[in-house]
Amino acid sequence: MRQLTILLLFICFSVDGFSNSGDSKKTGWKPLFGTDLSQAKYDKNCWTIKNGVFTASEDKVIWAVGDYENFSLDLEFKTAVGTNSGIIVYCTDPENWIPNSVEIQIADDYCEKWGTASKDWQCGAIFGHLAANQQKVVKKSGEWNKMEVTCKGKIIEVVLNGKKITKMDMNKWTSGKLNPDGSEIPSWLSKPFAELATKGMIGLQGKHADATIWFRNVRIKQL
Repeated sequence: MRQLTILLLFICFSVDGFSNSGDSKKTGWKPLFGTDLSQAKYDKNCWTIKNGVFTASEDKVIWAVGDYENFSLDLEFKTAVGTNSGIIVYCTDPENWIPNSVEIQIADDYCEKWGTASKDWQCGAIFGHLAANQQKVVKKSGEWNKMEVTCKGKIIEVVLNGKKITKMDMNKWTSGKLNPDGSEIPSWLSKPFAELATKGMIGLQGKHADATIWFRNVRIKQL
């Protein structure tokens, strides 16, 4: 009887989530920003968290503490009408992050402004450099999406809502003016990707283009 009681208690603990720490160690995943943003650098007057969902009232980036290389980043996001946000990786200068990082675009592709924009400005693209191989994989505003970004050296892959939509080899981007297909790179992204470091900070862009973005379940695994 005593052994049966112990077994039942163990099962209950596992169901209630007490085994999560062990699972986390086995799988290698951990919260990118720690518990309640304890491992994040951010403006507390801008970014807020409630019930595990965090959002920003201004166009400011929330940064994870430390530098990362060779990793998978997994998260969920929800757009508003007109959202234009992004996931920032390989950042070596958070004060001047735009030319010194790679941005994976998050956008509301169903609004007219972004739905008719260049495809490398739409959701899942490597912003200004490489369009996703399929558009409108993102769900309509108000619905949660799941995105995974995997970075191994110069190779970046993006999976959105279960579909592999983007793969980049940064070595091919040797120009700061033209993409390999001949299209123009925005002037504010003047540093060739082939010259960027593949180790740096990870951040999420806040309320940009006057439209809100929400994030939850942001976690990372070193590869």
